[in-house]
Amino acid sequence: MKPPFSVIFLTTLIGIGQGLFLALYTGQLYAYFDLLPAHDSRSFYAAGSIIALLFLGAGLFASFFHLGHPERAWRSAAMWRTSWLSREVIVLPAFMGMVFLYGLAHWFNWHITVIEIAGGRKVDITLILGALGTILAFALFLCTGMIYACLRFLQEWHTPLTPINFTLLGGASGFLLASIFSAFAAPNSMSFYAGWAIALTLLALLSRSASLLRNKRIKPKSTLSTAIGIKHPHIVQISQGSMGGSFNTRAFFHGMSAQFMRAIKPGFILLTFVLPLIILSIGLFTPKLLIAAFITQYIGLLAERWFFFAEANHPQNLYYQKIA
Repeated sequence: MKPPFSVIFLTTLIGIGQGLFLALYTGQLYAYFDLLPAHDSRSFYAAGSIIALLFLGAGLFASFFHLGHPERAWRSAAMWRTSWLSREVIVLPAFMGMVFLYGLAHWFNWHITVIEIAGGRKVDITLILGALGTILAFALFLCTGMIYACLRFLQEWHTPLTPINFTLLGGASGFLLASIFSAFAAPNSMSFYAGWAIALTLLALLSRSASLLRNKRIKPKSTLSTAIGIKHPHIVQISQGSMGGSFNTRAFFHGMSAQFMRAIKPGFILLTFVLPLIILSIGLFTPKLLIAAFITQYIGLLAERWFFFAEANHPQNLYYQKIA
């Protein structure tokens, strides 16, 4: 498939926003059970929510460049009963709204007790909003991943590993950003978020490696033989039938050489996983190195997402490969 850069930026940017929000709420839960020092509502949770919203908004803005008619974008939510894309269109603004309310409640210190649990601990409105936001964050990861995983004819995408990879990569990048943010807003919690970032990056490496190994062993269900109904071991396509390009040759093939495809795979593994893990391990308590790790990982995420789209081999390329 041809990687659409608008969707590459959409999925990576909202993934960071989702991961950052999950990091903020995880920190709040740890503080609630006295496992972390309490953070200031305004300077940490509210400010962190604003940063998360900026990433989510940037991703949403990027998505409009993928639309042929942006003025009709609202129609994309109409098929929510059957379309994962429609569900994503609904869940994304709902999640952004919940992140906004979560940040707003912390900004105005609306720590209104909703319920009281065993041990005399009081659950306030921010914890409830955070829990709802967490549910929506994971629902958004699921919707985004299933847009691609539900396509049976694209075997490289049709696996549970697709939404799992989206979730782990978004979580890893979000927690890494949280470690940078905490270095300035709550230094005593920086190692907590960096530790989570290391763990999630390792899990993402294992999950993404599993999908790469799986895809390497895929046997295409469609061949030239099955396409034309001729059972012969040596079928050679001489021509597409026309010498010019078409929508099919542009939209369903990345256009890069086999050498480039072989080179980008170790490249994004190095940038997304290996180098950030090394930098995080060396500079766990150094904000400047954390920033370098985040920038490196995001460049790797862009390459990883490009490869994710390009790796999918559309069956129509069996016919159009001579031009594509």
